[in-house]
Amino acid sequence: MSDVPQSAAETAAADGQTLVAHLSELRRRLMYMAAGVLLCLAVALPFANELYTLAALPLMANLPAGSKMQAIDIVAPFFVPLKVAAMTAFLVSLPHTLYQLWAFVAPALYRHEKRLVLPLVVSSVLLFAAGMAFCYFAVFPVMFKFLPATAPEGIQVAPDIGSYLSLILGLFLAFGVTFEVPVLVILLYRMGVVELAALRAARPYVVVAAFVVAGILTPPDVLSQFMMAVPLLVLYEAGLWMCRWMKVRAPEETA
Repeated sequence: MSDVPQSAAETAAADGQTLVAHLSELRRRLMYMAAGVLLCLAVALPFANELYTLAALPLMANLPAGSKMQAIDIVAPFFVPLKVAAMTAFLVSLPHTLYQLWAFVAPALYRHEKRLVLPLVVSSVLLFAAGMAFCYFAVFPVMFKFLPATAPEGIQVAPDIGSYLSLILGLFLAFGVTFEVPVLVILLYRMGVVELAALRAARPYVVVAAFVVAGILTPPDVLSQFMMAVPLLVLYEAGLWMCRWMKVRAPEETA
């Protein structure tokens, strides 16, 4: 009878040691993530004003002659460039951050899960970056050429730098997430949640949802809404095309 309590105590001690080891590894990975972000931030801070100038270039290039951006808040000229530098540091260090996250969870994954997760993580980073690049190089020039031109007669267009930063950060995030649609489609299909035929049959609903999402996430002009909805639909079709070359996870793989 004495062996049962001893065995239970040994099991509890082993579980406790395992939990401590996991927490220690998590702490180590979080420190690596923070160190990566801080290192990139230290490099970006001396160029904070230049980074903001680069971010504001699509608007500045399309303002009416003689118009400039303004800072309504007294501390905005100091803090707004710092926010741009922080955003840049986060984005540049994102691959390193995701690698540390991958290194933490990889030992607990099955081989087939590793084969699926690692390509999806890499493609997610690339697609998010592609979404931001599309927003900056394609959407911003069109949107900021159209919006100032709609100002009524006698109104001087002089955007606030803080409001502008909030706007572009929201659009960067919106387009970055939108470009993740193929990853979502592939995950739903690969995990057996939705069949490929159902995904194809959902196309009419996806079209409506794309324009609804674009209307919510973009400024209230038709051009920017159209430029978000169309890539979303194209990326959805790309996800369907990739699903044709993949198989649904077999039942034994769930074990």
